[in-house]
Amino acid sequence: MPKMHIEKSTVINAPVEKIYNTLNNFNHWTPWSPWLIQEPEAKVEVAGDAKYYSWEGNRIGTGNMKVTAEKSNESIDYDLNFVKPWKSSAKVRFEMKSQGEGTEVTWLMDGSLPVFMFWMKKMMEAYVGMDYERGLSMLKEYVEDGTVHSKLDFNGSSTYPGCTYVGVKTACTKETIGTQMEKDFGEIWAFMSGHKDLISGHPFSIYHKWDLVKNKISYTSGVPVSRIPDNLPDGFITGKIPKTPIYTVKHTGPYGHLGNAWSTLYSMERNKSFKANKKIDPFETYANDPGEVPHNELITEVHFATK
Repeated sequence: MPKMHIEKSTVINAPVEKIYNTLNNFNHWTPWSPWLIQEPEAKVEVAGDAKYYSWEGNRIGTGNMKVTAEKSNESIDYDLNFVKPWKSSAKVRFEMKSQGEGTEVTWLMDGSLPVFMFWMKKMMEAYVGMDYERGLSMLKEYVEDGTVHSKLDFNGSSTYPGCTYVGVKTACTKETIGTQMEKDFGEIWAFMSGHKDLISGHPFSIYHKWDLVKNKISYTSGVPVSRIPDNLPDGFITGKIPKTPIYTVKHTGPYGHLGNAWSTLYSMERNKSFKANKKIDPFETYANDPGEVPHNELITEVHFATK
């Protein structure tokens, strides 16, 4: 069976004791779980000693996890068992190490895929690795702030009216997308500041490619306009998003948590909650300005075109 190994780390600004007592008690897992956020209505049961919990949902499947070994303020080991969508098991481990006034937390998993999924090994390691990164980011907020600043609302099906846009198309990596997109929108708004009367909708980003295995991302950031302005700067493009039925998940919180909305929609697509129209690339629209509201109040709507 194809073996999988996942290992991701972050530094949390809290003493190791606080993190240890969070991770060895499953009552604390629900707020920061990168999977449970995708399906708030999933059934979750935690044992009385908080060392075992199980879940059952349509999107996140069915499974359970239990604490198997603990080394106070250093490490915790777990057995992870999946029942649906297929049966498998894995060994999970958290390691904690004091680092100045904070703690380095490492989340590890060793498991295997069913034989018939051997060809998906690299893809699954990339996807689960991204889940671990999302989870560690939310764990960090939960420990430091007492809450996670990421909320999903399932807006459901509607129709996007379509638009003509001015924008910038970019290729980058997962590590550079934040700074690159900030640069792109800086250029767009610098130009559009002289054409504010032409802006006809919320700015957006269209994702043409997101290859986690090769770490290649291609996207277009743009703004809808009532007509194309004259004298577009070099590097600017124009295009259209057609009128289309869509399924939308709204995210409230910092852009760094947007992976929660995207992972949820891909999970819903796989579980046939809607039928995606692959001819139209998915996109996100920004309902408010990060320069005008706190990052915890940023509203982003992620849309998948549907049939």
